Amino acid sequence: MTQSTDLGAEDRKIITLARSARARNGVAEGAAVRDETGRTYVAGTVELDSLKLSALRTAVAMAVASGATSLEAAAVVTTAEAAAAEDRAAVCDLGGPATPVLVAGPDGVLRTTVTAG
Repeated sequence: MTQSTDLGAEDRKIITLARSARARNGVAEGAAVRDETGRTYVAGTVELDSLKLSALRTAVAMAVASGATSLEAAAVVTTAEAAAAEDRAAVCDLGGPATPVLVAGPDGVLRTTVTAG
């Protein structure tokens, strides 16, 4: 995993969207991903009796279902210190191992940036 604190306007945007999804839905995590065309997909944690998905895996699934073929970046807003390995694997599957995964706290402050692979 590579760490960085560089944050551009587009990356700040996906953190803001992820934070909004978390707050709006009252869920444990919010996430957003940006595809190869700049479109964003925003999701919250899914907790059903028959289906449990992290916010980041849900956002990746939404991107795939909408026809995205690659990811430029991903963001997750969480109380956890790091992105789960399963979440990074989902980002890697669509975006490749160098895709940045931004991890921010509930306050929207970036904690770390890691690569998906």
